[in-house]
Amino acid sequence: MTKKIMLVRLSSLGDVIFNIPLANVLTDNGYEVTWLVSEKGIDIVKDNPAVKNAVLIPLQRWKREGFSIKNMIEFFRLIKRLRDEHFDVAIDTQMMFKSMIWMRLCKAKRRICYSYGREFSNLGGNEFITPAPNPNWQTHAIFRHMQYAEYLGLEGTDRVKFTLPATSQETKNKVDELLKDVDNSKPLVVICPATTWKLKHWNRDNWKAVVEAIKDKCSLVFTGTAGDKDLISYISGDKFINLAGLTNIKDLIEIFSRAVLVMAPDSGSAHLARATEIPAVISIFCCTPPTFYGPFGDDKKYFALNGNLKCQPCHTRKCPLEGKDAEQCVNYPKPEEIINIVNNILQNSKHSV
Repeated sequence: MTKKIMLVRLSSLGDVIFNIPLANVLTDNGYEVTWLVSEKGIDIVKDNPAVKNAVLIPLQRWKREGFSIKNMIEFFRLIKRLRDEHFDVAIDTQMMFKSMIWMRLCKAKRRICYSYGREFSNLGGNEFITPAPNPNWQTHAIFRHMQYAEYLGLEGTDRVKFTLPATSQETKNKVDELLKDVDNSKPLVVICPATTWKLKHWNRDNWKAVVEAIKDKCSLVFTGTAGDKDLISYISGDKFINLAGLTNIKDLIEIFSRAVLVMAPDSGSAHLARATEIPAVISIFCCTPPTFYGPFGDDKKYFALNGNLKCQPCHTRKCPLEGKDAEQCVNYPKPEEIINIVNNILQNSKHSV
């Protein structure tokens, strides 16, 4: 008999991606996975082969609209829907107040979470995992999440399998149009220089130096949100294709799948590129730990780099240092290190798709 399991990982995009291998292990071991996810990750959870049901929890809309009778009714309907599933197991890899609520109210027989967590999140569980110590963030987030599968006694927890929704013909046609001016005689390189944390942003002049060094060897495309246009304009000198504000998650999956290389800071774009398993990925880390969040696997294809400064990783949004030592992590690694890696990748590439 198939067992039903509810996986709670609402956000962010990168963290949702890091839970896909766990969902695959659960599915491969006979569980029917229902995944609770917010707007940030719905496009990679819905129609994902690892997931039976994707349940959208519209956190962004609720926050934007504030309290209303309509939203309260929607909330209670979602609770009823979850209770009607009669889940055998629920697991919370988010471990925050917003995930605890769903764990607490879903009525699953077994509600598994870490023995400690932020914002009293362990109150959502009735079974607890005490995670192994992770000094200096040496164990990747993916394998931290796999501890839930290990606790359940499942097989295959040493395997990392990414799956993404199939790309529609509509999306392919849209990307064809977005990339119509790309020179297909050169390898396609995508640069996604922005993310949500200021301290995750690599020095924009470093990006500019990399672009200047590689521009004649590849076709360059830049992606980001509408708010990233000015940054990309500075880095690119307005000489290359700038798709800022023109793409959604499904578009990015298709774009990354056509690339030889994707470069980004520690961001959802970097993690999404890795999940496609097609391009090489260079991810540049400033304040966050590359061993915990970086793309991993083939060390000639996936690169997670930082400056190896004594203060790294602080994993904070605001630099704890002052004076000349403050925010130095954003200046490293130096552009020459990235340029050398890019040159090696381009020399060994089979070309753009």
